[in-house]
Amino acid sequence: MKKQYSIVAALVVVVLGGLYALFFGGSDITYVASRITEEVTDHIETHTTKTPEVLADTRPTVAHQPLPEAVKAIYMTSCVAGTTDFRNRLVQLVEDTEVNAIVIDIKDYSGTISFPPTDPAWLPAWQEARCGTADMRDFIALLHKKGIYTIGRITVFQDPFYAPLRPDLAVQRASDGSVWRDNKKLAFIDVGSHEYWDHILSLSTDAYNIGFDELNFDYVRYPSDGPMKDIAFPQSSAGEYGTDKQANLEAFFSYLHQQLSDESRFASYRHENTGRASSTPWTSVDLFGMTTTNYDDLSIGQVQDRTAPYFNFIAPMVYPSHYPNGFLNLGNPNDHPYEVVYHAMATGVERMQSTTTPMQGFLHTPIMVPQASSTPAFSGQYTKTAYGPEKFRTWIQDFDYGGDYDAADVHAEIQASYDAGVRSWMIWAPSNIYTKEALEPAATTE
Repeated sequence: MKKQYSIVAALVVVVLGGLYALFFGGSDITYVASRITEEVTDHIETHTTKTPEVLADTRPTVAHQPLPEAVKAIYMTSCVAGTTDFRNRLVQLVEDTEVNAIVIDIKDYSGTISFPPTDPAWLPAWQEARCGTADMRDFIALLHKKGIYTIGRITVFQDPFYAPLRPDLAVQRASDGSVWRDNKKLAFIDVGSHEYWDHILSLSTDAYNIGFDELNFDYVRYPSDGPMKDIAFPQSSAGEYGTDKQANLEAFFSYLHQQLSDESRFASYRHENTGRASSTPWTSVDLFGMTTTNYDDLSIGQVQDRTAPYFNFIAPMVYPSHYPNGFLNLGNPNDHPYEVVYHAMATGVERMQSTTTPMQGFLHTPIMVPQASSTPAFSGQYTKTAYGPEKFRTWIQDFDYGGDYDAADVHAEIQASYDAGVRSWMIWAPSNIYTKEALEPAATTE
C-alpha cells in the first residue's frame, strides 16, 4: 500500500511540474521536465525494485570421481581397507598399472560392515565387525584425489550376522523352522523379505553419502548349496510371487532400482563431480557366470534378461574354475581361461543385444516386458530392451582354485573379455595379492 501512495505522489509532482511549465513558460521548460522525469523514475525504482535474496546451500558436500570410460578394477577386503600399509600397497599397484578403480567391501560374507553407519539398525553390524575402516570417508577422498574410481560392494542376502537376529526373515529349515545354513555354515535372508530390502537400502544410502561412486550388489540370489532338501522360504512363500525365485528376485531388483534412482533419497548432501546430470549412484550387480549361457535361473533366481533393466552394469563371475568339467568339451575348464571367458562373455553380449529372448521355467510374467511387446511372455519367449556390450563388466579370476593361475592365465582372461567386446573388467583375488605382470603399466604423459 505504501508503494502505491509513493507512486501516486510522484505522479502528482509530474502533473504540477507540467502546469508550472504551461503557465510560466520560459527556456527552462525542457530542463524542468527532464529533471522531474528522472526524479520520478528514481523514486519508482527505489520503492519497487528489490534484489532477490540468494539462499546459500549449507548441505555437506560429497565429492565423487566420474565413471571411467572403461572400468579396470581390483578388489579390496574391508580388513585390507582398514590396514594402512596393506591398502597403500594396493593403491600403489593402481598408480603403477592400467587399473583405475577399486572395489571395496561395505558388507562382506560375514554380514558385518566396514564403516560406522548413521542408521542405528546397522550399528551392531559395525560394532561386531572383525575388522573395518573407521576412516573410510577419508580413504575414499584420498582415492578420489588420485583419480581412482571407488565401488562399494555389498553382499546382500548372504547374512549370517543378521539372520540369527531376525530368524523370521531368514531362510529356514523346513523340518523345524530354525535358521538354515549352507555347507560353509553361512545363513541367508529370504529374498522375499521386503523389510530387509529397506535395511539394505539404508546401508546403500550411507555408502553413497560418504563418497562411494558406485554400489555393487553381490549374493543377490537364493542359496545354491547345503541341505537343500530341508529348506524353506517363508517370506517368499507368503508374498505375491510365492516360490517363484525369478519373480521374487526381479521384484527386489525393481524396488532397488526405483529407490536408488530417487534423487530425494540423497538430497541431504550435495553430491558433486558425479560426471552426469543425476546425483544418484551408479549401480552394478554380480551374477553367476553361467547366467550368460543358461536361460533357466540355475535354481537361485538369477536370469540375465530379468536383471539387466535394473542396473547400470552387469558383472558375470566367469571364473574358469567355477565351470563344470566338460564345459565346452574342454575337459578341465580351469586349464582354458581364454576359451571359457570368451565363450561366456561373447554369448552374454549377443544375448544382451537381442530384442527377444527365450525363457525357461518361469511362472510369472517378467516385470520389465516392454509395453509394446506383442510376444506373450507365457509362450516361452518375450521381447525385451536391447543393450550394448558396455552394459557388461567381466569378473576376472586371479586366484588358485583347482590349479595355479599365473600372469599368462590372467592376461588371457582379460584379452578374452576384450575380444568378446567387453572393455571393462574387475579382478577378484580374495587374498588381495594381485599378479602385477598380467597388467599393462600406467599410461605416461609427456
